[in-house]
Amino acid sequence: MDLRKLKKLIDLVEESGIAELEITEGEEKVRISRNVTTNAPASATVTSLAAAPVAAAPVAAAPAGGEAAAPQAEGHVLKSPMVGTYYRAPTPGAKAFVEVGQTVNEGDTVCIIEAMKLLNEIEADRSGVIKAILVENGQPVEYGHALMVIG
Repeated sequence: MDLRKLKKLIDLVEESGIAELEITEGEEKVRISRNVTTNAPASATVTSLAAAPVAAAPVAAAPAGGEAAAPQAEGHVLKSPMVGTYYRAPTPGAKAFVEVGQTVNEGDTVCIIEAMKLLNEIEADRSGVIKAILVENGQPVEYGHALMVIG
């Protein structure tokens, strides 16, 4: 991947406010991530910007600040598969997909994460009862951020 492409990608990450971008082009793989202080608000400025080739094996990102250290309810923690904005309902004012105490089946839509103007339906990865919802509506989430507990 040439240097001009990398520079453009770095600029796009910086301008868009996303935390991380990973691009695979043939055998080449590049991950660009912003490092912001963990106590800063979501609109914080970039403290450093790095582009580095990564190995072919995927590397899990650490959850961002603002996530509860340990969920209060016991059970399976459903984690965000992407960076974006968490929404409990399909549209503002609509009924939430799930509520605490509701039974869900594997594959049921439990929330939406908006990423780059696309609405991504997040499905329950196992059946059970919603024990806790760990994210507020409209809150930004990172990859691996705990969304809810299914017991």
